Amino acid sequence: MGGACSRKRDQQTNEDNVHGGVSRRYSKSGSSKWLGTSFSRAYVDNKDGKAICPSLMELCIYKISEEIYQYAFQDCALQDINLGEYPGVDDAWMDIICSQGSSLLSADLSGSDVTDSGLFHMKDCKNVEALNFNFCDQISDVGLGRISGLSNLTTLSLKRNSSITAKGMSVLSGLINLLKLDLERCHGVHGGLVHLRGLKKLEALNINCCNCITDADMKPLSELTNLKELQISCSKVTDHGVTFLKGLHKLALLNMERCPITAACLGSLSDIVALLYLNVSRSNLTDNGCDKFSKLKSLKVLNLGFNDISDAVLAHLKGLIHLESLNLDSCRIGDEGLVHLAGLDHLKCLELSDTEVGNNGLRHLSGLVNLESLNLSFTIITDGGLRYLAKLSSLRSLNLDVRQITDAGLAALTSLTGLTHLDLFCAKITDNGTNYLRNFKNLRSLEICGGGLTDAGVKNIKNLQSLMLLNLSQNNHLTDKSLELISELTQLVSLNVSSSRVTSAGLQHLTKLKNLKSLSLESTKVTANDIKRLHESHLPDLMTFRPE
Repeated sequence: MGGACSRKRDQQTNEDNVHGGVSRRYSKSGSSKWLGTSFSRAYVDNKDGKAICPSLMELCIYKISEEIYQYAFQDCALQDINLGEYPGVDDAWMDIICSQGSSLLSADLSGSDVTDSGLFHMKDCKNVEALNFNFCDQISDVGLGRISGLSNLTTLSLKRNSSITAKGMSVLSGLINLLKLDLERCHGVHGGLVHLRGLKKLEALNINCCNCITDADMKPLSELTNLKELQISCSKVTDHGVTFLKGLHKLALLNMERCPITAACLGSLSDIVALLYLNVSRSNLTDNGCDKFSKLKSLKVLNLGFNDISDAVLAHLKGLIHLESLNLDSCRIGDEGLVHLAGLDHLKCLELSDTEVGNNGLRHLSGLVNLESLNLSFTIITDGGLRYLAKLSSLRSLNLDVRQITDAGLAALTSLTGLTHLDLFCAKITDNGTNYLRNFKNLRSLEICGGGLTDAGVKNIKNLQSLMLLNLSQNNHLTDKSLELISELTQLVSLNVSSSRVTSAGLQHLTKLKNLKSLSLESTKVTANDIKRLHESHLPDLMTFRPE
């Protein structure tokens, strides 16, 4: 339980060596809550079945654990309290939290059962700067009123709260020092943004997935001239609503995914000279009007995914010389359009998944020497095109989830020794192809699925000592021998060997993988109980597993 609250920010101690080496760093799972169920006032002796009284020591421990939350942190002058997602936190805890008084600077109560009543004493925490009430759906407008006097508050997060309304937001007008406000999925706030007009210091506003937000809500935001981040995805904001944003000259990040906008809004956005990050994926963009992208000269990140745009649009991006990340997922992009990307020397991340890009298009990417991440999944490239990637010495992540890729294609990539992530999910890689994996000593994530590997191929994988994620599912010739080979990859955090011939007997080899947190062995001869026994006896950190 001690791990839920921080020590004072200016207090420097070696907590690992106090009291003869006993650590004082407790996690939630190691809290003293378990004591409350460990002792009862009378228990049955295993030998003769007679009830005997617990010792005085046992009674004391029981009483302390039963009521520990009532005084454990009372008046401790804590500065930061993090009880986010901690089970059992309700209004009773608020007395403890609020007893910190003027010392308290931040509190995270995400996912708790705290109600409006529990916030009554927050008024005593005058210096609090950050409050997180995400998923606290029992807090309503009344509760907001009880924190309205916290004028030092700079960060307030209320994600997924359906009880907050436009009327209740009126109390936020007094939080004049607020810098960050998160109202994601607060579906009752339509009309309430007018109360934010006076928050001249506000820098970040998140109203993602609030489908009640319309163009009318954008008008009051035009007065927030210090706003640097605005997220309005999945709202009803149209081109007209975007016109109210063009005076926000400090705005650097704008997320409008799934908004019913068109390219006409780009005229308004071109006035925002500070704009660096723009997400307009899954909107109504077509080629018509996209010439205005050429005016967004400062852009570093642009997401155009899942729009009905073609190669013609890419011609208007070639002047965006500062672009570092470009997402064209599922757009009508082909080889001819990629020629316009050849001069984007700062490009680090390029998403071309599910496009019509083929081998000829890859020729135009060979000069992007700073490219670190490239997604070519579900394209029409073949082995012959991969030779154009050999010069991309900065490449760290490569997704080749393409059915046409074989061992020969993997051979063309052996110069990319810096790769840390390689996805060959649908590629036709066999045991022979895994020989080329020996060059990728830095791989942390590897996926080879689809039925071509046997235990012989896994022998070449066992030497990739940096691997943390390994997915070999759907290779139905793998046996327990593969688990024996994989056991040498002691850094593994996630392992998937589903749809194979692995049996319960092979689980003994996984006992060495002490870092393993995720294990999937679906459609094998391993049962859920087999994995549970492995978890209980050897892999205590295992958090998710299938079958379950």
